[in-house]
Amino acid sequence: MSDDTTPENQPAGYEPPKVWTWDQASGGRFANINRPISGSTQDKELPVGKHPHQLYSLGTPNGVKVTILFEELLEAGIADAEYDAWLINIGEGDQFGSGFVAINPNSKIPALMDHSVDPGIRLFESGSMLIYLAEKFGKFLPTDTAKRAETINWLMWQMGSAPFLGGGFGHFYAYAPFKMEYPINRYAMEVKRQLHVLDTHLADNRYMVGDDYTIADMAIMPWYGAMAKGILYDAAEFLAVHEYEHVNRWAAELLARPGVQRGQMVNRAFGEPSRQLHERHDASDFENNTADKIAERGGERI
Repeated sequence: MSDDTTPENQPAGYEPPKVWTWDQASGGRFANINRPISGSTQDKELPVGKHPHQLYSLGTPNGVKVTILFEELLEAGIADAEYDAWLINIGEGDQFGSGFVAINPNSKIPALMDHSVDPGIRLFESGSMLIYLAEKFGKFLPTDTAKRAETINWLMWQMGSAPFLGGGFGHFYAYAPFKMEYPINRYAMEVKRQLHVLDTHLADNRYMVGDDYTIADMAIMPWYGAMAKGILYDAAEFLAVHEYEHVNRWAAELLARPGVQRGQMVNRAFGEPSRQLHERHDASDFENNTADKIAERGGERI
């Protein structure tokens, strides 16, 4: 029997059925974590550490936005921004545990609890966390009305635009079960348009809000800065990212910041082991508990 799902057997056109049904075998990479219903699939409480802020996340572009902000706050000397970061393995379905869903009913990383107040405050959606923490600590969100509005403009731009980059281009270019010209062309065009939007803006601005380094930079850099530097989807040549001179200049400056470098390590579970810090509970973890150090000790944290 022939396999009608192989690329060469794909029909030229697709006629949707009258009623869509869930084919659990479809979806390519990450298909096992996608489903058309919400809610928990298992009773699983979340660990709670010693700090007021408890982050449950993974070192994806969305996840590192928040860890970058935490590390930048600490770099700025704000000791009250200390936090525990716990690894959520989305490949194993940790995001569908009852404890995680109680914080984030959308079952997407990151999720954050602020236990500095009683009852604790839950936060889901990375943009919400950035605004909340920036307001709480009075840092990286200008109080000037015009600059604050511009920061929120670009933060919301990132939140609305990144699904085209990740769920659109990234999925069809890197993760779909077979290559399809139409969606790859469609989303490549949109990603290049978005990079041009940024490049045009950064031609006249050091950061996203003039000379002010803000949460807008922290939100945009892990997606578009990483794309410009060829980090995402192995697509640098395909998208000719070298063309975006000002995005590359801006990304290089941000990537050199100690807070950004540390933030990108937290909850990272892939890549170079020395850059992976699966859990973060103290500043010393960056020296003592990266994946390579733990492996050398036979799996023990110190």
